[in-house]
Amino acid sequence: MTFRIAQISDTHLSESKPFFVDNFVRIGEALRSAKPDLVLNTGDITLDGASQESDLAAARLLHDALGLPVRFIPGNHDLGDSPYGPSPGEHTIDAVRRARYLKHFGPDWWSFDIPGWRILGINAQLLGSDLPEAAEQESAVAHAMEGLGLRSLALFLHRPMFDKSPDETEIGGRFVHPEPRQRLLAAFGAVVPALVVCGHVHQYRESWSGSTRHVWGTSTGYVIPDRRQPRYGLKEVGYVEHTLRPDGTHRSELVRVPGVETLNIENFPGAYGPV
Repeated sequence: MTFRIAQISDTHLSESKPFFVDNFVRIGEALRSAKPDLVLNTGDITLDGASQESDLAAARLLHDALGLPVRFIPGNHDLGDSPYGPSPGEHTIDAVRRARYLKHFGPDWWSFDIPGWRILGINAQLLGSDLPEAAEQESAVAHAMEGLGLRSLALFLHRPMFDKSPDETEIGGRFVHPEPRQRLLAAFGAVVPALVVCGHVHQYRESWSGSTRHVWGTSTGYVIPDRRQPRYGLKEVGYVEHTLRPDGTHRSELVRVPGVETLNIENFPGAYGPV
């Protein structure tokens, strides 16, 4: 029996600045019709939950209204970024911001098993953080590798691990920093994930690194103009359906929802300022 995960990402929801709520509601209607086994938000759930707890509360209510099983992993806009990641004016993750996130969305790392698979979600913003929970998460990842048996591993995190190679040394806010990336890979030991899924870049892309398939989920809300962000894949809004089969194989595909507009962030200076 297959297990279908509907990955939504970068929803950027807010009560006071509801620019992207209509797209979320329309995609939610499509999800209720599709009836996936799980809806998984891969971060940047909120417009600015790192500063405004009201954004966290409003986003949780909107997800609860889906009436579907939901899990979450945080993004930089939800609890601040790792020390390596913040852009100018962006917050760094700290204990207070993380506690607010946990209050509304529950654990920021977790794992569970389905036939043929172990699903692991982690907090990418803890990677490279000086919070004690960063080491706890690394230990939890290593522990999740135990007893894997013949199951395939699917890893979900907010930020892409890298562009083309795990040996890349580029430092910036788009990908996991090289140093904590290597620590994360070391925590996997001999296990090679079959599937690595992320959001953050607001583009849909599929690529392979060795035997691992990397899938970037696009935003439900908006895309970023080419003059501000390179084009790695498709700049369209929607969600991604991941079908995981008991034999360890999988399929991922972008789902476009009729009536959902691909908004451009440069048309919404009230969200994060002029682009």
